[in-house]
Amino acid sequence: MRSSTLRQSLRRLWAQDKFSYSLRVFVALAGAMALGWWQGEPALVIPLFLGIVASALAETDDSWLGRLNALLVTLLCFAVATFAVELLFPYPGLFVAGMALAAFALVMLGALGERYAAIASATLILSIYSMIGVDQRDGVLDNLWREPLLLVGGAAWYGLLSVLWNALFAHQPVQHSLARVYRELGLYLRLKAALLEPLRGLDIEARRLELARQNGKLVAALNAAKEILLHRVGNARPGPQVNRYLKLYFLAQDIHERASSSHSPYHALAETFFHSDVLYRCQRLLSLQARACRDLGEAIQLRQPFDYGADSAQAMSDLQASLEHLRAQNNPAWRDLLRALRALTGNLATLERQLAGADNPDALADEQDASLLDRSPRSLGDAVERIRLQLTPTSLLFRHALRMAIALAAGYGVLHWLHAEQGYWILLTTVFVCQPNYGATRRKLVQRIAGTGLGLVAAWALFDLFPNPLLQSLFAVVAGVVFFATRASRYTLATAAITLMVLFCFNQVGDSYGLLLPRLVDTLLGSLIAALAVFLILPDWQGRRLNAVLANTLSCNARYLRQIMQQYETGKRDDLAYRLARRNAHNADAALSTTLGNMLLEPGHFRKDAETGFRFLVLSHTLLSYLSALGAHRESLPADASDALQGSASARLAATLDELAQSLTSGQPVALQSDEEEALAKQLEQLPDELDDGHRLVQTELALICRQLAPLRSLVAHVQKSR
Repeated sequence: MRSSTLRQSLRRLWAQDKFSYSLRVFVALAGAMALGWWQGEPALVIPLFLGIVASALAETDDSWLGRLNALLVTLLCFAVATFAVELLFPYPGLFVAGMALAAFALVMLGALGERYAAIASATLILSIYSMIGVDQRDGVLDNLWREPLLLVGGAAWYGLLSVLWNALFAHQPVQHSLARVYRELGLYLRLKAALLEPLRGLDIEARRLELARQNGKLVAALNAAKEILLHRVGNARPGPQVNRYLKLYFLAQDIHERASSSHSPYHALAETFFHSDVLYRCQRLLSLQARACRDLGEAIQLRQPFDYGADSAQAMSDLQASLEHLRAQNNPAWRDLLRALRALTGNLATLERQLAGADNPDALADEQDASLLDRSPRSLGDAVERIRLQLTPTSLLFRHALRMAIALAAGYGVLHWLHAEQGYWILLTTVFVCQPNYGATRRKLVQRIAGTGLGLVAAWALFDLFPNPLLQSLFAVVAGVVFFATRASRYTLATAAITLMVLFCFNQVGDSYGLLLPRLVDTLLGSLIAALAVFLILPDWQGRRLNAVLANTLSCNARYLRQIMQQYETGKRDDLAYRLARRNAHNADAALSTTLGNMLLEPGHFRKDAETGFRFLVLSHTLLSYLSALGAHRESLPADASDALQGSASARLAATLDELAQSLTSGQPVALQSDEEEALAKQLEQLPDELDDGHRLVQTELALICRQLAPLRSLVAHVQKSR
């Protein structure tokens, strides 16, 4: 029993997404430390460690061959950067000009995608590591090749470990990403279930806001999984294992669309069926499906069979019995809402079937179109054109690049003006703290200063408690591993860890006590420079661009509606155009949530529209839920007299959403109300008794969407008035 428990614990540890990353870093750092001790040259450790850190920061997911190509490009960039520092260091004028231009160019490479952005950022960081190394030698260029070779050698050592790991465990990142998708999907379903609680006076708006925020996390997880799968598929036909993961990914997309659906205002259902248990039955079933998504994610991560269990099937049966009991009462006042409940129950039944079949992904239906959109540049000309399009002050990337270049030049001037000891740490802090917007920079600044202070205090204590150099070497390796294990989730702890690692490394060749105060001062100066740069140099106040974010949300919803209605004519087909429109609508919703979160960190004047923005987010997510309901039930419907009304109404609704988006972009005034839309809503709400369920659902959802237009107009007018 104890042996079985140990194996299960080790399996869980192996399945953790951070474990493999941490293990690679541990092997790389331990190998570099062992080399330094074996050669009897502790000074080797510092540049090797810094090269390993830079290489790990440049790492992005890819196939082993893609990772090898990326590694070669990374090493070339690192070599050019570090030799440029060595050659230009004695010439301050040329050096600062070259550094500023290089910083601007490297940040602009982010226009080509995440992979290039990571390599560019790591190259900038490695160049500052090189400056620190030259500064340690007091600028003496007695051995031009030694420091660059050690830095690049450390980077190559970690890179080779990464390539080897990717070759041996090619599907591990896919498992981790899909597990995260289903965990976030489980949380989304749990929050969705909370909306169905039949309580009077329930704050539906607050729960919808929480649901919208979780939707942003789920969309981010789906996007990350898509990129990882794309790296495995490429232009080739996917193998059996990748095809299995593709099916699980598309299943998650479909569950997301169904889970985000709304078939009727929940307060109306709660009020009408307050004395019935039907909504509790819906809530229980959805909660069980949320737990099933979480369990499916764990099964994918642990590579174990998924057992759906029998509880959900019983809950489904109980829900159908409860709904049948209500229908048997034949209350005319309930007719329309009972139809909405039937649609909701049908949606939950489909979710039930999908999750019940998730234990055998190979048996899931193949996608008619399983292609994924690759946003990578297709050629050198395409890459140049993408960068050229960003060379404008209106581009957020251009502003960040300009800000970074000026901030580094200012930091270089400050360190020479103050003759700061270990002054190049100022530049390193500036690079890490300076983020594309004020809110993110403010958050990073606080975490960086707190983490540095914590790391310095810990180092001061550990130097006295553990003076043995070998033990301090072990601490340096462990601290490096902790940095990479926590840098994405707990940046304060990560900063403390990297501070410890650096101080323990320098203590191998000197006295790090003298670095404690300079490191703190340099951190404060670098953070101040970064904050001033973000505040003064073409600042990207989220409040000022709120209208553009809102406009994008409305435009994406309009395109999603058009794609849905097109499929009601041709029949359900999850082709690339439809999935792209759906993903863009959810991405826009998530972007609005992120923008509003950043707005709350900005100075008071710039967040004056935050309350309006959050009200808009609730309305936008509600609108998206009605669109998702249309998308979840899409099918080719038989000809009916209502087709003309529904076709013209959907076209009118999409056009109105585009008009509101255009008004936000151009600043043109918008009418607070529209008699035409009011008449259209009333017309859509007139549902003939002979109308079949398919057409009835479409017309009901279109009416619900139409009713969202009036409050959207009001909020658009409010945003325009405050400009």
